[in-house]
Amino acid sequence: MRYKKLQDWLNWQETLNPKEIDLGLDRVNAVLEKLSFSASFFCPVITVAGTNGKGSTVAFIESILHQSGIVVGTYTSPHLFKYNERIRINQQPVPDDELCEAFDVIDKVRGDIALTYFEFGTLASFVIFKKYNVDVAVLEVGLGGRLDAVNVIDADVSVISSIGIDHIDWLGDDIEVIAREKAGIMRPHNPAVVSIFNPPDSLMEYAKENNVKLIRPGMDYLYQGLSKANWQLKAADFQLSDLPVPALCGGFQLQNASAAIMAISLLDIEQKPEQLNIAKGLTEVRLAGRYQQIVDSPQVVVDVAHNEQSAQVLNDVLNDMPVTGKTIAVVAMLADKAVAEVLQAVLPEVDQWISAGLQVARGMSSKNMAQAVRDVQSDVKLSVCENVTDACVKARTLAAENDRIIVFGSFYTVSEATEYFKSLQ
Repeated sequence: MRYKKLQDWLNWQETLNPKEIDLGLDRVNAVLEKLSFSASFFCPVITVAGTNGKGSTVAFIESILHQSGIVVGTYTSPHLFKYNERIRINQQPVPDDELCEAFDVIDKVRGDIALTYFEFGTLASFVIFKKYNVDVAVLEVGLGGRLDAVNVIDADVSVISSIGIDHIDWLGDDIEVIAREKAGIMRPHNPAVVSIFNPPDSLMEYAKENNVKLIRPGMDYLYQGLSKANWQLKAADFQLSDLPVPALCGGFQLQNASAAIMAISLLDIEQKPEQLNIAKGLTEVRLAGRYQQIVDSPQVVVDVAHNEQSAQVLNDVLNDMPVTGKTIAVVAMLADKAVAEVLQAVLPEVDQWISAGLQVARGMSSKNMAQAVRDVQSDVKLSVCENVTDACVKARTLAAENDRIIVFGSFYTVSEATEYFKSLQ
């Protein structure tokens, strides 16, 4: 074995391929063949893509399947705290030694193929899922869809949660082009749940060209909130009434939850989840970093919102869950994001800002972050801190008991903030 410690493996993987992101399936397909896997996986596969909402949709699918006694393997990215979060069996992160063993298996067969960090993780998930002989595999697309490493495996059911503009350097800023890239996870004659009401034309055309059966809200299924505590889902061949509202915050989560339930209903599996299992899956679901309250008083909420669409959702949740005091925002972002649009979206619900720098590749400096805030609101109440931890310290000194601190802007931001607030407990 090349390395015995997980961190050593990860450090090495980051140097193997000089490109942080290198879209394309040739390298992964070549190693997949050497591992004796084929595009047709050994178990049913649900692949989920989307600019936003894919993490929530995956979490719902995973939770419902687990509560139904179905062995589920889940692959997601990025991680918030530990790499192990990316590959889970029945919601439990795989331990270091099993990851190292999977990396070793891949390393021994890859020859001189320079896999990326993400590609290594993707292949490792396949090896581990096979080891556990999972009943269902759930794969979250990392970026785009058509050329993402998870797309070497044929999805029995695909899900597209949303389509927006993000990752412009790789996907561009044309919604029709982005939609077609995401549609690339669909497979001929297999169903695809598209949880948006009016998909772009390019996605519809791709589905028609490839004989994909689209499952769409308003046409193939309907979801409706009945009260603050309950909702219902109606489809052609089943109806679920009096479902509990999901544990994840925001009315928009009904869109993600209903898509998850529809995707599961389309799987060719003997053991179909019953309403009791579905209900428990909805109430027991957990997803770190999505409007997650981590401190009660003053209230501290973290959210990974980092594009305009997710920032608008965050703004809506802040509006729906008001506090009696003021809202203080700690923001730190990557420089290649649509920073102005993100800030503009959240602006209505923020009373005071603290800008911070991110000490990572592509991270904005505290100075540039502060200027971005001033550019969208010239008369802003603004403090500037060198890093997220210092910004959280500052926020605590400014916040009264009835105030709310919202920390957002990237996975890095939420990770650093959560670690800081954990250290206080």
